[in-house]
Amino acid sequence: MALGMAWGMAWGMVQGRVRKGRAGLGRSACWAGARPVWCARQQEVNPRVSFPAVQTRADQASAPNGEDALTALVGLVREDLEACNRQIVERMQSPVALIPQLAAHLIAAGGKRLRPLLTLAAARMCGYRGDRHVRLAACVEFIHTATLLHDDVVDESDLRRGRASANAVFGNQASVLVGDFLFARSFELMVEDGSLEVLRILCGASATIAEGEVLQLVIQNDTSSTEEQYLDVIEGKTAALFAAATRVGAVVADRPVAEAEALDAYGRNLGIAFQLVDDALDYSAQQEKLGKTVGDDFREGKITLPVLLAFQRGDEAEKVFWRRVLEEKQQEEADLPHALALMQKHQAFTDTIGRARMYGDKAIAALDGFPDNAEKRALVGVVEFCIARAH
Repeated sequence: MALGMAWGMAWGMVQGRVRKGRAGLGRSACWAGARPVWCARQQEVNPRVSFPAVQTRADQASAPNGEDALTALVGLVREDLEACNRQIVERMQSPVALIPQLAAHLIAAGGKRLRPLLTLAAARMCGYRGDRHVRLAACVEFIHTATLLHDDVVDESDLRRGRASANAVFGNQASVLVGDFLFARSFELMVEDGSLEVLRILCGASATIAEGEVLQLVIQNDTSSTEEQYLDVIEGKTAALFAAATRVGAVVADRPVAEAEALDAYGRNLGIAFQLVDDALDYSAQQEKLGKTVGDDFREGKITLPVLLAFQRGDEAEKVFWRRVLEEKQQEEADLPHALALMQKHQAFTDTIGRARMYGDKAIAALDGFPDNAEKRALVGVVEFCIARAH
């Protein structure tokens, strides 16, 4: 909560600076002939934005356990996170005014900044005391934000974190191109770091994310897809960046390969657990509290673990239903409630969250070789945060 409020206030300041000239930048104005002059030099944004103080432990008393864990992590790396925030504000600037406007729209919607937090905490847990990890955390966030922009275009999503998605406001073309810009910024930050190993890790993750998204398109609407294929999708589109975010923490600290691999395993298993919970939430009423539309995956015909479990455990009549709604995409108003009932019948939600807990346990076990310190305890707590979102 504290982190989301901090980013919301910070980006409110940014948007205030770029709002001039924004009128008419909706979808119809951008793409229907009344094009604004995007290349007008915008007023420089002051990167030295201030952020509200992180909650104290006393403030956390009424928060859920998962939020407690995330708040504790933010408190540990607060100065690093503020420096990372400044990097992001500075690096999203461009003389092409639409770029910071669109980026600000997405970032102002909030989000936990979990991936850059993992980079910052992993580096500190490994004893690093420089500032390379700050730029790399910003790099990780740019990669993630770019993928969100592209994903919303591919999925034709209208909502992102409870707000109109960037593609709904600015159009598909602008969202794709600004996503490309943010990818380019991330590569600038990698090159500036100067480490070929860091470049290898983050470039590899970027390619793997794209592969995961393409594989998801391949198995979409196909009820014969396997759990192994599904896991390949989420390892690619989600877990790869979690793994890279944590692994580079060991690299900048110049730790042994075994520690880098342990942090890779932590991030990869955490990312799988995170996505499993996300996929369960897409069919849950809890999703309404998260600012997304319930049943988006169902309407798009995405093959996720709750669907696979319900399909595999269903009788022939139920399989006919799933093929009609997912493969043939012949959906009626009553189909989503029926799908939810089938998932409840076959314990698809319970077992998906159980699988997430299994991967969460693997993530925690991967940290066993590290000495006990505040950062390690916070990283263990992040696992609980990710799983607790399901409740």
